Amino acid sequence: MTKMTAFAALSAFALTAGSAFAEPKAEVLHWWTSGGEAKAVAVLQQEFAQRGGTWTDMPVAGGGGDAAMSALRARVLSGNAPTAVQLKGPAIQEWYEEGVLADISDVAEEQHWADVLPARIADHMKCDGHWCAAPVNVHRVNWVWANKAILDANGIEMPKTWEEFNSAAEKLKAAGITPLAHGGQAWQDATVFETVVLGLGGPEFYHKALVELDQDALKSDTMKAVFDEMRTLRGYVDDNFSGRDWNLATAMVMNGEAAFQIMGDWAKGEFLAAGKTPGADFVCAPTPGDAGFLYNVDSFAMFKVDGADKQEGQKILAELIVGPSFQETFNLNKGSIPVRTDVSLDKFDDCAKMSAADMKADGENGSLLPSYAHGMALRGAQAGAITDVVTAHFNSDMSSEEAVQQLATAVANSM
Repeated sequence: MTKMTAFAALSAFALTAGSAFAEPKAEVLHWWTSGGEAKAVAVLQQEFAQRGGTWTDMPVAGGGGDAAMSALRARVLSGNAPTAVQLKGPAIQEWYEEGVLADISDVAEEQHWADVLPARIADHMKCDGHWCAAPVNVHRVNWVWANKAILDANGIEMPKTWEEFNSAAEKLKAAGITPLAHGGQAWQDATVFETVVLGLGGPEFYHKALVELDQDALKSDTMKAVFDEMRTLRGYVDDNFSGRDWNLATAMVMNGEAAFQIMGDWAKGEFLAAGKTPGADFVCAPTPGDAGFLYNVDSFAMFKVDGADKQEGQKILAELIVGPSFQETFNLNKGSIPVRTDVSLDKFDDCAKMSAADMKADGENGSLLPSYAHGMALRGAQAGAITDVVTAHFNSDMSSEEAVQQLATAVANSM
């Protein structure tokens, strides 16, 4: 062997050895930027650091994640994908079809994910039978949150029907109190809309209209009644709602500026981060109708990256995300419930325990349903077509009849 050949071999060995023992790295793109969310994601950062990893945070503000997805597409198109990205529902499959997701089946099989995750939710994490994403939690979307002091002072119980909600709102409005805290952003309008669809139509109608996109359901009298209720709810929102972030609407309830908010249980994370106590400072209940469970599962998809340090970082992240320790600590901060079915709920509050019990029951009777508004039920084009009509109606004098016709047409054109 010549000196040059020996030197080259030694250099190659050094590079290989360096790669084998490379410090794990992860650049993580997410949209958890509010108080409760930031506190929750800090838990993952800490656990990753304890495993010897270096975390590069890439938060992109915007509760619905639209801005984050724009940032992601720019990174992928430039050939510089982040290590891990907050993705969910059909968006995972869409990115997989573009050939940019990594296979993390080795971690999933080693950690026995199939044994501890609900089958319906596990299916969202697979791409052509391979694991391509790690689920973090289960959020229930169809919640109503309320300021307990306001309800008590006005003799109001948590409403169980939309008629009861409207009656309570009229009473609050007459007393000079804003009934409904809301942010005028398209995804927030869609969140309220899907809870009304479920509450007025029931689980079967919800599935027909917002999962199957059945034209008869979209054009039905029930859908007209949904838009009628949305018009009524618009009258319970304050004049300054346009563009308001969801967590600022939560703060309105927290501070006694409004009575109710219709929002997923990430809102509870804001209450808890502010030191508020369930049952004492605020109360929770399923949205009127109590007809099912709309789920929104946060997850992280791992993108194809070069470098043993980043690939090792992905494996550690995936293991930590679904690990029982993180599942408990994260969800206590986030307001959601663990996606693992074997995590004890002893440390969780009554709202979380109600959520877990309802998820189990609704899973057994067929009313555990994917949220359209939060990217679990439909691909982007179809979901966007619905939301465009919903928010146009909410922010105009459009009649319910016209909204129904526009909805059916927009969905048909998006297929």
